[in-house]
Amino acid sequence: MQLLTLLLCFCSQAFSLNQNQLDFNQAKNYEGSSNLVDLQYHMGPILSSPINLYVIWYGHWNPSHQATIRDFLYSLSSPAPFPSVADWWRAVRLYTDQTGANITSNIALSGEFYDFKYSHGMYLSRLSMQSIISSAVRSHPNGLPLNYNNGLYLILTSSNVQVQDFCRAVCGFHYFTFPSIVGVTVPYAWVGYSGTQCPGMCAYPFAWPKYSGMPPPSGNGGNDLMKAPNGDAGVDGMISVIAHELAEVSSNPLVNAWYAGDDPTAPTEIADLCLGVYGTGAGGGFVGAVYKDSWGNGFNVNGVKGRKFLVQWVWNPVRRRCFGPNAMD
Repeated sequence: MQLLTLLLCFCSQAFSLNQNQLDFNQAKNYEGSSNLVDLQYHMGPILSSPINLYVIWYGHWNPSHQATIRDFLYSLSSPAPFPSVADWWRAVRLYTDQTGANITSNIALSGEFYDFKYSHGMYLSRLSMQSIISSAVRSHPNGLPLNYNNGLYLILTSSNVQVQDFCRAVCGFHYFTFPSIVGVTVPYAWVGYSGTQCPGMCAYPFAWPKYSGMPPPSGNGGNDLMKAPNGDAGVDGMISVIAHELAEVSSNPLVNAWYAGDDPTAPTEIADLCLGVYGTGAGGGFVGAVYKDSWGNGFNVNGVKGRKFLVQWVWNPVRRRCFGPNAMD
C-alpha cells in the first residue's frame, strides 16, 4: 500500500544555482504563490511538433542505469497508473506559442548513440556538447540523423566525465546548437551522472549535501534520508534533472519564449521557479508531500514497467503556482 508521507527535507537540488541557492539554509521556491512570479512569453517558438528525442550516451554506462533512464523517457508519452509521468508532463503542455499551439504530448525516443570512446575527452566545456552532437550525427554507419525539423538531442555524461561548472553551479543545462559547429540550429540538453562526483548537490534528496553543516537525518518517523525508487541515487536524481531540462527546453528552446526576468542570458524558466518542490507543502527547505513505498523509497509519479520516479514540479501557468499530479489540493 502506498502511503502519502510528508517528507521534511532541506532542499539543495540544483540545476542552475546562484549564490543564494547554494546556501543550504536559504533554498527558495514559489509553491502556492503567484504574486512573486512574472513569467512572460517573449514570442519565440516552443516545441509544439512531435519530438524525436535522440540520446547520446557519453562515456561508459551501467546498462541497468540506462534502462532506468530509457523507461523514464518512454513514460513521458505512455500510459501508467495515476499519477504518472505523462500526467506530470500535462503541466508543461499548458504552454503555448503565439498561434495557440501547445507543447507536444508526443515524445518519441527515436535514436541512441554510444560515445564510449570519449570522443572529446573526459573533461568537457559547455561548448563541447555541440561538438559531441556534431560527431554523433557524422558517425557512420550508426550515427544519429541531423533532424532540424523536430529533433531534440540529450547528452548524458557518465560518472567519470567532468563537465564545466558541473557540481559547482549546475547539474544540467539546455541550449541550441550553432550552425558553425553542427550545421543547423537544434535544441539540446545535457545532464551529468552525479552519483560519484556530487550526489549531495545533484541527487538530493537521495543523498546528503556535505556542505550542509548538519548531519544526515537518522531514525524513523519520516525523517530518514529518502531512498531512491530505482535503487541508485545518482540515476534517480539524474532523472529529476532530465525532467527539469526537458520541460525548459520544450518551453524555451531558443531562449526567447517562456521565462521570467529581464535578462535572456540568465532566464528563470518554468522549472527554475520550482526548484526543490516535489509535493504539496514544499517550501522553506521541505520537498513536500510525496509517496513512499513499503521499502521507504520516495516517489511522486508512476512510469512504464512498474517504475516509480521522483520528479520536480514545474510552474503551472493556469494555476499560477508550482503544481504536479500528486498535489493534494
